[in-house]
Amino acid sequence: MKTAIKNVQIITMNSHRDVYENGYVVFEGGRILEIGTMDSLLSFTGEVIDGANGILMPGMINLHTHLGMIPFRGLKDDCKDRLRKFLLPMEEKFMTADLAAASAKYAICELLLSGVTTFFDMYYFENEIAKAAEKMKIRGILGETIMEHRSFRGYSSNSQNFDSVERFIHNWKDHPLITPAIAPHGTNTCSIEALKKCRQLSGKYQIPLTIHAAEMDYEMNYFKSRYHSTPIEFLAEIGVLDEWTVAAHCIHVNKKDLELIKKADTSIAHCIGSNTKAAKGVAPVKQMLDLGIVVGLGTDGPASGNTLDLFTQFKLCANFHKNETKDRTAFPAKEVISLGTIQGARALHMDDKIGSIEVGKQADLVLLETKSVNMFPVYDPHSAVVYSGNSSNVDTVFVAGQCLVKNKRLVHCDLDEIKEQLSEEMKRVSFVSETY
Repeated sequence: MKTAIKNVQIITMNSHRDVYENGYVVFEGGRILEIGTMDSLLSFTGEVIDGANGILMPGMINLHTHLGMIPFRGLKDDCKDRLRKFLLPMEEKFMTADLAAASAKYAICELLLSGVTTFFDMYYFENEIAKAAEKMKIRGILGETIMEHRSFRGYSSNSQNFDSVERFIHNWKDHPLITPAIAPHGTNTCSIEALKKCRQLSGKYQIPLTIHAAEMDYEMNYFKSRYHSTPIEFLAEIGVLDEWTVAAHCIHVNKKDLELIKKADTSIAHCIGSNTKAAKGVAPVKQMLDLGIVVGLGTDGPASGNTLDLFTQFKLCANFHKNETKDRTAFPAKEVISLGTIQGARALHMDDKIGSIEVGKQADLVLLETKSVNMFPVYDPHSAVVYSGNSSNVDTVFVAGQCLVKNKRLVHCDLDEIKEQLSEEMKRVSFVSETY
């Protein structure tokens, strides 16, 4: 049955960045059939959703996260060298397949309720996380992490773990919503052999590869002292950078690094929230965009940036980069939204079906209500989304034409029940906050 969303301000994010001030969208079978202004909607048979002058935008794309980290959110937030001293040891002590799956279910609730319809995850036990994503009907790109010398209860992740990774790829490669990927953890946490094997698998199956790169001070020092190069130069030298690579962070990059990234057609996941919270610095995104590098937005894991919504990233991205460039006109709202929608889709080679509201594309749609106190007046819907909006304004969410959030509530699952399941799983593995 056809569905029409009417009486909405439409942010299309198409190539012309068209906006329909009083518009409608019709979709059926997961695909968008019509876009226009209300005076063109003469007669319609099917379900009608009155947007009540809300803002309709493309589903947002979170280009880098770790959904299994929900149990660690809020612990040791102000700890120096938190990753090595706290998070990695906590994962090794407590993480299991069941805990990762329960965490992912809760995280997906947060994603959907904040208007994120597509996410790129890097974690462990991704087959279980994929099952959760499939059940909850969200669009996910899931990369099984490869990291040297890591072992959890019932799981081993190291450079020899490629058989299970390849099985994971085979299990999900033709799924309509789930896309398998491969995720070597970092430039200095994987051997050269492991990195090359990851690249070989990415090329063989034409799937995304994501890796943390040029993020840490000690990472930079490691490559300078050992290889007399930068992490990006190292990745380019061993052949890991190409059009399927999504490099996360890329904070400490120089002009040559950016030229190598552009030459390889590699994309970047910009995680402004977690980067600035950890005092790592601000990636030179303006230089990246000026070179024509594709940049999307990620939240990083909920244990790092504490949130999975992109509204937070929109504001931080706009504010930090305006401040960095000392230019109030830099990073206008329209461009910021593009990072969280169509640019993220391009990074994933999915811009032919998601990332913008266009006829023929998937009906991944987010309706924001404008009745709340923070959303009046709306002179420019782009500005309203970036500077005024937040996740509480998300009213309705569709993924592939299926309504997953309605009237600010999940349609197919119970948040309280999922939260209770996660709490019980944390207790079962003896995860306690006293470890703080």
